[in-house]
Amino acid sequence: METLTDLGLYYSQNMGYVWDQFLRHFLMSAYGVLFAAIVAIPVGIIIARHARLSAWVISLTNIIQTIPALAMLAVLMLAMGLGANTVVFALFLYSLLPILKNTYTGIQGVDNALLESGRGMGMTKFQLLRMVELPLALSVIMAGLRTALVIAIGIATIGTFIGAGGLGDIIIRGTNATNGTAIILAGAIPTALMAVIADFVMGWFERLLSPVKVKSTDKTEATV
Repeated sequence: METLTDLGLYYSQNMGYVWDQFLRHFLMSAYGVLFAAIVAIPVGIIIARHARLSAWVISLTNIIQTIPALAMLAVLMLAMGLGANTVVFALFLYSLLPILKNTYTGIQGVDNALLESGRGMGMTKFQLLRMVELPLALSVIMAGLRTALVIAIGIATIGTFIGAGGLGDIIIRGTNATNGTAIILAGAIPTALMAVIADFVMGWFERLLSPVKVKSTDKTEATV
């Protein structure tokens, strides 16, 4: 009970600081995933067209994913220095795999009969991609973005070790303080909430963009 009282007191006295770090943490995560999407979605489409490239590209992103986050930040820090830009680049690298694999899987999963029908109608490759493949693969791609964003939010916490700020700053302050449990919770709770909310919102978009939808009227007719 005392910890909860201390937690409430910390928030009441430092809400502006916590909110600033919350926004900073979210923006670092969002930018990392956004830049990864700009690169990984086109690459995923390309390797779906060229099967020989897929094994090499996916293996490379798998290797990146296995590098410990602290080691990645340490290496990038030597090249890019301290600050948020280094963390954003690290999050960009860690976000490549889920987005790339889901884009590849989504494009590969499009029914060939639909593609043949499009070709029979005289569609070009770009028209097939824009009007058939991407709409059908969009929910799978969104699932990759959802996974990448949740991972990025977790990894961004350790950006505090290289001066990037974020909610990790609050957690580290708590570990350095005597009886700092409330301060640790003050940073950990918003981080967890951010991940849960991001997962929920991206999951909603994923369901919204799914090509398979069952209307409530159809369900009613099925039960009659």
